[in-house]
Amino acid sequence: QVQLVESGGGLVQPGGSLRLSCAFSGSFFSLYDMAWYRQTPGNQREWVARITSSDGTVYGDSAKGRFTIARDNTKNMLYLQMNALKSEDTAVYYCHAIRDREYWGQGTQVIVSS
Repeated sequence: QVQLVESGGGLVQPGGSLRLSCAFSGSFFSLYDMAWYRQTPGNQREWVARITSSDGTVYGDSAKGRFTIARDNTKNMLYLQMNALKSEDTAVYYCHAIRDREYWGQGTQVIVSS
């Protein structure tokens, strides 16, 4: 069974940076495609970025040029480096894993505000 636990959220000023982490518990982390999503109240969950099992990366329009997704297969960790944060980046950020089935973490809150 896979479990995902996000961390690293918090309050940051506009223009600041945060690094989110996702700890993967289970087997064969390196075989999973991993992604970050985010969600604000009343809205659907929005895809932010994806990294495949072969380390290919794809970004949503909101993340391009500001966010970087990375993984460390030796530590079973997924990361999202977020720079130049804007108020509209405020959301709960979720870690997602998919292989033969998909898994979600519980989310970590990011608030971008002065």
